[in-house]
Amino acid sequence: MSDVDSFIDEVTEEVRRDRLFLLLRRWGWVGVLAVVLIVGGAAFNEIRKARATSQAEELGDAILSALAQNDSAERAGSLESVAAASPGGDAVVDMLLSASQFEAGSVEEAVNSLNAIAVQGDLPEIYRAIATFKALLLQSDTLPPADRRQQFEALAAPGAPLRLLAEEQLALIDVSEGNVDAAIERLQALRQDAEIGVDLQQRAAQLIVALGGEPEPLVARQG
Repeated sequence: MSDVDSFIDEVTEEVRRDRLFLLLRRWGWVGVLAVVLIVGGAAFNEIRKARATSQAEELGDAILSALAQNDSAERAGSLESVAAASPGGDAVVDMLLSASQFEAGSVEEAVNSLNAIAVQGDLPEIYRAIATFKALLLQSDTLPPADRRQQFEALAAPGAPLRLLAEEQLALIDVSEGNVDAAIERLQALRQDAEIGVDLQQRAAQLIVALGGEPEPLVARQG
């Protein structure tokens, strides 16, 4: 019986080997393809990372070279020639360009550079909000109060990243229009906001006093 069992085991093992060989011949290419895809994907990622790093370094060098110009107008001209390969890079260049244009006395061009950032839909909201906010500040003497109010109200919407700073600007517009009571009421509410920082809270209190009001006691915050 032992010889028969041994013979059966050998035959079974041989059948298993034949089946495995057939499977490898039929489906072995799948494994090879998987290995090729894994190795190729890793190589592609490394190439992409290296390219992104190289582009970032080139952009940084170009920006530093432009900022090395002492004259504001020349610095602005150099920044205008800097080409970025990504929306984020464009935003950085335009922010710096706007600052140089403003220093050179070209307020309208500075506003245009900021507005170019504000309308880039593929940028994070915070960048677009900052650009819009700065553009409005630069136009405080040229843009009608009603237009500035409308845009600051959009920036003050619930959940907006610059909501509290926009509320402060709305209070200043209230003051410029002679509506002191509305300004004080807005500032009082601003001081009680759970997300307000110490500096803004102090500025709001100082403005309330300057307008003839008295800052209300702060409500204790939970947590």
